[in-house]
Amino acid sequence: MNETIKTLKTSLSLIRLIAIVFILYVLKPLIMPILYAIILAVMIFPVQRFFEKKWKCNRLFATLSSMGLIFVILSIIATIVYFQLNSLSNNGEDYSEKISDLYYNVIEIFQNTFNMNKRNSLFSRNDLKFENILKGNFDKIGAFIFQSGAVLSNLVLVPIYLFFFLYYRRFFRIFYYKLFRNKSKSFLNRLVREIYNIQQNYLLGLIKVISIVGVLNTISLFILGVDHAIFFGFFAAFLLLIPYVGIIIGSLIPAVVALVTKDSAWYAFGVIAIFMFIQFLEGNFITPKITGSKVSINAFIAILSLIVFSMLWGIAGMVVALPITATLKIIFDNTPGYHAYGFLIGEPVEKHLQSTARNRLKLWKKIKSEIPS
Repeated sequence: MNETIKTLKTSLSLIRLIAIVFILYVLKPLIMPILYAIILAVMIFPVQRFFEKKWKCNRLFATLSSMGLIFVILSIIATIVYFQLNSLSNNGEDYSEKISDLYYNVIEIFQNTFNMNKRNSLFSRNDLKFENILKGNFDKIGAFIFQSGAVLSNLVLVPIYLFFFLYYRRFFRIFYYKLFRNKSKSFLNRLVREIYNIQQNYLLGLIKVISIVGVLNTISLFILGVDHAIFFGFFAAFLLLIPYVGIIIGSLIPAVVALVTKDSAWYAFGVIAIFMFIQFLEGNFITPKITGSKVSINAFIAILSLIVFSMLWGIAGMVVALPITATLKIIFDNTPGYHAYGFLIGEPVEKHLQSTARNRLKLWKKIKSEIPS
């Protein structure tokens, strides 16, 4: 009878997990704007608190002022990106012609080396012209426009959600107390404080890391003489929002530009090599020095969370994967029966990484030293 009950409970838990994953997948258009609004609220809250406590502003004015300040900063960044992209688009025809020439040079080398039939070329020269690339791809362009519409809807929804998260924060806190009325307010406040602190430390640390990596990328691109060094440098740094993968994507674009604008392919290899070296510095020195152990997620769980959330919500899921995983660790650590999951997410201590043979050798040396000679 007990075995039947245990099997039934396990089956129900599995069904519940599948149902949760399915609901999260279906409700992506609803959930993602809310998650983005929560992340922005964590970033903006110190500014709002400054307006309320230092300048004695009321809640409404402080909320609108802090949101307006962030909107101005984002508008400036968007304007800079627009002009950079406009400059790149003006050179699009030149880039496509150089890519076409480069492609045919490489194909000709292969054909001469391996005695291939020159009629079997994958593309004709006209196929690689800028205007011909658009032909036959209107379905993809339509899909892109549809996705852009979803982005525009998020641009409307996220500020609305953000306003209410900031303006109604005390109202939501009372709801939180009522929802978990069997827990003490001190425990609930501590839990919220831990979640807020780890999110804020992660976000502020990420901004600092993006700034440092952006400067390093820009300097390296200036040294190599790559066009639009500032834009490509900070664009690659911004892609750190997608851990492990973003910097690779960010290095390919300036590498292609270097390939078509420079007289040697070594410039492109130089771009990739330098960006990978900067990625090594970021992962092993810059990020640990800035964020420390505040976001204690081990590498295996970090990679696994990126894969799971990318399968669930795409690239947007990769952006929020680590903050959500860090939040889950805090919740698991403070929930009876789930401590093992919090332990699994966290960083292993040194004794968990030591070799058992080494430990046995230490024990043998200790026993041998205690034996009288």
